[in-house]
Amino acid sequence: MSIQHMVIFNLHAGKDTDEARNFLSSSAEELAGIPGVEQFQVLRQVSVKNDYDYGFSMVFADQAAYDAYNSHPVHTRYVAERWLKEVSRFQEIDFTVMA
Repeated sequence: MSIQHMVIFNLHAGKDTDEARNFLSSSAEELAGIPGVEQFQVLRQVSVKNDYDYGFSMVFADQAAYDAYNSHPVHTRYVAERWLKEVSRFQEIDFTVMA
């Protein structure tokens, strides 16, 4: 069963800044290339009901693909060197399709 992994977040650099655009584009290049990542999307929040600015969404074929992504060296390096330093707050959510 496939897993849709989503994370919404704010950046220390703020919203719609050059630094934010750089973070979003370089993150997409790094993360979308990890084996098992499907349908990678960079999202911009538009709802007034939510105070997060951006989101990433990706799909994995199954739990094994998701686990491999989480432990992949590109992902672990990205989290340590970019995510923890540039993201001010975030929320993760993972879904499987029920129907």
